[in-house]
Amino acid sequence: MLSKTFGAAVYGVNASLITIEVVVAQGLGFNLVGLPDSAVKESEHRVEASLKSSGFKMPRQKVVVNLAPADVRKEGSAYDLPIALCVLQASEQITTEKNLTDYVIMGELSLDGRLRPIKGVLPIAIEARKQGYKGFVLPMENAHEAAIVNNIDIIGVETMLEAVEFFEGKKDIKPLVTDTRDLFYNTLNSYEVDFSHVQGQENIKRAMEIAAAGGHNVIMIGPPGAGKTMLAKRLPTILPPLTLQEALETTKIHSVAGKLGNKASLISTRPYRAPHHTISDAALVGGGSFPQPGEISLAHNGVLFLDELPEFKRTALEVMRQPLEERRVSISRARWAVEFPANFMLIASMNPCPCGYYNHPEKECVCGPGVVQRYLNKVSGPLLDRIDLHVEVTPVSFDQMTANRPAETSEAIRERVIRARETQTKRFADDEGVYCNAMMPSQLVKSICVINDAGRMLLKTAMERLGLSARAYDRILKVSRTIADLAGSEEIKIEHLAEAIQYRSLDRENWAG
Repeated sequence: MLSKTFGAAVYGVNASLITIEVVVAQGLGFNLVGLPDSAVKESEHRVEASLKSSGFKMPRQKVVVNLAPADVRKEGSAYDLPIALCVLQASEQITTEKNLTDYVIMGELSLDGRLRPIKGVLPIAIEARKQGYKGFVLPMENAHEAAIVNNIDIIGVETMLEAVEFFEGKKDIKPLVTDTRDLFYNTLNSYEVDFSHVQGQENIKRAMEIAAAGGHNVIMIGPPGAGKTMLAKRLPTILPPLTLQEALETTKIHSVAGKLGNKASLISTRPYRAPHHTISDAALVGGGSFPQPGEISLAHNGVLFLDELPEFKRTALEVMRQPLEERRVSISRARWAVEFPANFMLIASMNPCPCGYYNHPEKECVCGPGVVQRYLNKVSGPLLDRIDLHVEVTPVSFDQMTANRPAETSEAIRERVIRARETQTKRFADDEGVYCNAMMPSQLVKSICVINDAGRMLLKTAMERLGLSARAYDRILKVSRTIADLAGSEEIKIEHLAEAIQYRSLDRENWAG
């Protein structure tokens, strides 16, 4: 007898439906075809043990399982549940009241018949609704994640026996329903940290506000313990809130990577990722034999913080150059190519030298001649070229730390950032792919970042006296445009330019002596 149902395979951040067919006929053996990987092939043993634990038996006949289309590679253990249900129906051990072909079924089986959570549930649920299926049967621990998608029955089950009883009509399982908008808006601003917790560092807070308002990348240079990591961790709290569409995009990526956690649902706050400097190239940008999203994609619509930037492998940093420009990463293999979104803000920090105390107001640097410059040279020029703000962080004095003065909250700063972003949204309404000042190409910089004669003279003088490089020119104009937006000014004034010029520390000649 032939039994059929549907599962799904995830490629990139999208899902493709897979037809699962089982035939039980004369002969012996269990045959699994359709380009399965090792985890799928091992499902025979998990399915057999689960059937016995649930009071059924594996047919002592020839069982052929086909995963179609047969030329697409299948991976993972999520096909256990649909295979088990089809084996039971094909061997006539169960008679289903509900049609298996009306549902997408996914789940990994334990040996005792319980279901384990799987990855990529959200894109599968989206594809199942798009293809018009009645419902999606999956492990209970993933049900809240899938319930983000409406207009499809999300049936969460804890055991294989529970799934059998549902299809036989012996057990009525109510579909899980989530009010996505209510969930989203109730958790929109649930951050554990706030800028009001930071004493002092007003100049760095100002730089962070400018970065958030214009979508600019930032590098902070300062000694250990100056507060670089603490400030970076609070940047997401002043970024504009996620839209519902951005939240769904972000949740899809984390779902595919298996980073959502059990019983998690919609991500409603901007992600903050801080990988260690020993990270590999593939873990940072994505990849592997079966491509998975990397840290830059997990930071999509949020912040990627690279602490101690010169300590990262140069190859890992260089592969970020293209994603920083294109806001996406493409990973190609012989048989297919996948694309992951990677629209993130890069926040980097570094010590000014190996000992950490170059230019320190109190402690003396012990690095030898040329050591500081060699240390800075670990970060390539092309990567620095994609960072708009270079900020020097100095240690907070004891008096500032113990002053207990009320500091400005993240909410107050965020309101100014949102107003500036609204101005930019209107400005770039006709420019596809440009949403904030940091994304402006050179031709737009010339038409939008117009400065008067006095501003032109100031910029010329600054470039000559400070020895600023040519690449600093466009960056200064972009940042000054953002500062003007924060001030509510339609034109770039001389004070806006002056403030922008001070955020190009690493472009100054002889900065490292």
